[in-house]
Amino acid sequence: MVQTAELLLDAATEGAVVAQWHRLVDADLPSQARHAGATNRPHVTLAVADAMPGGLDVPLAAAASDLPLPVLVGPLVVLGGRRHVLARLLVATPALLALHTAVAEVTSRCPGPGELLAPGAWTPHVTLARGLTGPQVADALATLGAPVPLEAQVTGVRRFDGDTRTTRLVAGVDERVG
Repeated sequence: MVQTAELLLDAATEGAVVAQWHRLVDADLPSQARHAGATNRPHVTLAVADAMPGGLDVPLAAAASDLPLPVLVGPLVVLGGRRHVLARLLVATPALLALHTAVAEVTSRCPGPGELLAPGAWTPHVTLARGLTGPQVADALATLGAPVPLEAQVTGVRRFDGDTRTTRLVAGVDERVG
């Protein structure tokens, strides 16, 4: 099952993203708010692999030693092919790209998918909805309009374990739990 390393956002930004999720639900559109998993929350995926050994936690924490990191959550973006993903882009600052590159180096020997998350190919974003059809994309864009850019903070890095459906904080703080 999939393993990931993910950036966590400050509480205010997380709340603003969740509000957008609920606006999509209120418009009867796909939304991450419909994902009932206990670990579901706004995040930015840094790395994905089929397996990430627990021994990576210490080097991941070292890679993220400069947290908190200011970021700008920018415009909407539509990703994907036949079915689409609606997301908010993060502006790719040198500091954010350096953090991503450091995490990519730590996870570079992990087996499995990762091409889309390689340095130079990564599109930092926070997912709002998955699996949208073309007409649903148009409706979602109309529903959300042009979101105001959000000055935000990356506050932590967590690991998600798809086998156990659990997460653990490996760097920084999780403002959701204090």
